[in-house]
Amino acid sequence: MMGRLKSDQGQLFYEFHLGDAVPEDHLVRKIDTALDFSWLHSELAPHYSSMGRPSIDPELMIRMLVVGYVFAIRSERLICREVQVNLAYRWFCKLGIEDAVPDHSAFSRARNERFRDGDVFRRVFERVVEACIAAGLVGGEGFAVDASLIAADANKQRSIAGQDWRRDRDPARSSRAVKEYLATLDDTAWGAASDVVPKFVSPSDPAAQWTGAHKGPAFFAYSDNYLIDVKFGVIVDVEASRSIRQAEVGAAKTMIERTEERFGLKPERLVGDTAYGAAPMLNWLVEEKGIAPHIPVFDKSKRDDGTFSRSDFRYDPTGDVYRCPGGKRLGTSGTVHEGKTLLYRASKLDCDVCPLKPQCCPKEPSRKIPRDIHEHARDVARSLAGTEGFEQSRRERKKIEMRFAHLKRILKLGRLRLRGPRGAQDEFVLAAIAQNLRRLALLVARPPPWLSTSRTAGESGSRRARAATCPCDA
Repeated sequence: MMGRLKSDQGQLFYEFHLGDAVPEDHLVRKIDTALDFSWLHSELAPHYSSMGRPSIDPELMIRMLVVGYVFAIRSERLICREVQVNLAYRWFCKLGIEDAVPDHSAFSRARNERFRDGDVFRRVFERVVEACIAAGLVGGEGFAVDASLIAADANKQRSIAGQDWRRDRDPARSSRAVKEYLATLDDTAWGAASDVVPKFVSPSDPAAQWTGAHKGPAFFAYSDNYLIDVKFGVIVDVEASRSIRQAEVGAAKTMIERTEERFGLKPERLVGDTAYGAAPMLNWLVEEKGIAPHIPVFDKSKRDDGTFSRSDFRYDPTGDVYRCPGGKRLGTSGTVHEGKTLLYRASKLDCDVCPLKPQCCPKEPSRKIPRDIHEHARDVARSLAGTEGFEQSRRERKKIEMRFAHLKRILKLGRLRLRGPRGAQDEFVLAAIAQNLRRLALLVARPPPWLSTSRTAGESGSRRARAATCPCDA
């Protein structure tokens, strides 16, 4: 028999603990233990006034942004709405059941002023990385680097030709995104990366690069650069840059140096694709940093017309000469061409009587071999290419691809909401914070059986090998 709905007067007093409504295995409980904001108020104090109405707690705003990026809530308006109705989010943000949720407009003001002045997002990211290091999730032996294109908030229909863009405009009369672009013209990851004028420029976001790298319709984009530790795929640094190879290489150098300075982590090897295999980058790794480059060499010397390629010539370092397939000598004058190349020339007399000339230089009087001034570093990279360690690194490089797949498919960061280099940097850093927190929560809650042992007894080579096959988080 169906009962009657009672309409008695509501209870005047009741007891409700918000934490009781949050399941023990909820993700917010797991990531809450990794966040420490005890430093936040003291460091941001100079950016707040002691007069007037109390400001919104910066910890509350950071926690709300973390919720948004961890759970793929891309709109700040939606974040406020979800925190308003979701008890788990309220608990994580340290809000009571009757506490008011900040308006979405407060986020843009804080982000563009106080948070950027104090570099708050970068500081939070570093604290999360430190938590990962303390949990034993960072080995420090091998790093992997890569970049992924993220579409910018820029419209092709409102773009202008690259040659029509004026760099000498007045910053005071420009938008925030334009001011940020003008401030980065000398940075290696931005304006100084290349002198090539892009085909199109977006007046609303001139730092965004017009690119057709996806082999489809071209679009405006930024590059999200990751430096990860290959043990568990923890992101140890993140950097925004232009979407061109030179800028991505510059961002990689910045991340490696910053990671060493901030955390004292210097890898024994760096894993990357061919984009990082140019001679200057390899020389920087080998000669300046002492890092083994597990990177395919970027080399365009191979010929496809049936004639001998440079690899068919043997270099003799003792005499600083090349030997051709016919055994003849190719020497150099020592002149460096274009600041990077030495030319080794064969004698015309040797080439005229050589029976291999049709296979060597059929249309030239003698053969010339260019050699980069950093060719030694390229040779080091080539010597590592066939080793077992290189094959392991090639397999481990999949982990950074998985990070980018997780970024776009799970966190839904396929297109930026903010404009300008600082806007792109803020979004990339917040996304990296979310990925590391999810990784930390997963592995700390369900650690592999050998992880606790490695924390006390140290890691063996076999444990490192098992770490390389650790599954990615959902």
